[in-house]
Amino acid sequence: MKIKKYKFIHIVKNDKFINEFYNFIIENFPSEEHLFIYVVGEPESKFTIPEAENVINLNNQYKGLMKSLRLSKILQPHCDGAEKIIFHSFYAKDIVRFLFFNQKFLSKSYWVMWGVDLYNYSLKISTIKSLLSYFIAKNLKGRFAGYITYLKEDYSIAEKKYSAKGLFHECLMYPSNLYKEYDVKDNETNFINIQVGNSADRTNNHLEVLRKLLPYKEENIRIYVPLSYGSKENANQVIEQGLKWFGDKFIPLTEFMPFEEYLKLLGSIDIAIFNHKRQQAMGNTITLLGLGKTVYIRRDTSQWEFFTEKGINVRDFEKLENLEFSKEERNIEIVKTYFSKSNFLEQLRKIFG
Repeated sequence: MKIKKYKFIHIVKNDKFINEFYNFIIENFPSEEHLFIYVVGEPESKFTIPEAENVINLNNQYKGLMKSLRLSKILQPHCDGAEKIIFHSFYAKDIVRFLFFNQKFLSKSYWVMWGVDLYNYSLKISTIKSLLSYFIAKNLKGRFAGYITYLKEDYSIAEKKYSAKGLFHECLMYPSNLYKEYDVKDNETNFINIQVGNSADRTNNHLEVLRKLLPYKEENIRIYVPLSYGSKENANQVIEQGLKWFGDKFIPLTEFMPFEEYLKLLGSIDIAIFNHKRQQAMGNTITLLGLGKTVYIRRDTSQWEFFTEKGINVRDFEKLENLEFSKEERNIEIVKTYFSKSNFLEQLRKIFG
């Protein structure tokens, strides 16, 4: 059977960003030029995979070393005829194995860096097998033709940690990062509404934030903590400690919220605190900055450098000494301009050019 050729092959992980990105590409670029191959990721019960001519659904069907060889045979003919192969995250072992078996494709491969795939050089390695996997992935990560992110600091990390030589392509990556003008009401209560983190992942370092907020536990505050996805064990620990320290002022959000409801919550937030030690929760952070909210992040992160370089005012978590907040009108204007659809389209045109 003859394989239809596509100029651009997207090797994707089924995640919350991807379907919106797929629809964005189809709406703004010729669909006959883009093939999306879903290789790993969340089950379809969580994120539905589109049924279309330019979509191949292999989601989690070829996990493990032996099946990786079969996966490679399926992907090879599609990649052979492509101009560019775009890897949306480079973390899953099956995807790493595919590129390891097919290193001839590296010269036309591009890595959209998600964060966890970039920063896993700091993970603890406990077995010889995991050590081997680490060194294989590390070698490949330094040999991509291009690196796609809007954080120049993340590209610098790839240069430093993986000896990356490929080109840096500044790109907003996904529509979830775009500014959208929402008609939401600000907080109209007498409470100071504080958001802590964006998920139940341990990388939010929730307890460190809650400890920092302890001096204000007698004040008129409400602490909202999104915990609907990530580590259930960590979520339970955070809930137990949060209720112990703050009582009914601590409000864990353990159920997935419809987007409109979540947006309404973001509109009511006065102060948001993201204590990640690496690039994470950017979609959430951008939305809050675009609403003019007071946002605290860590100074020693790539997103701190990015925001300050763009002239966006973010506050240093380590220097949180009061609960003062203000409407950041200048932030709104900068976010509206940089994180715009027109800017995103221009960036993608350069990548696809």
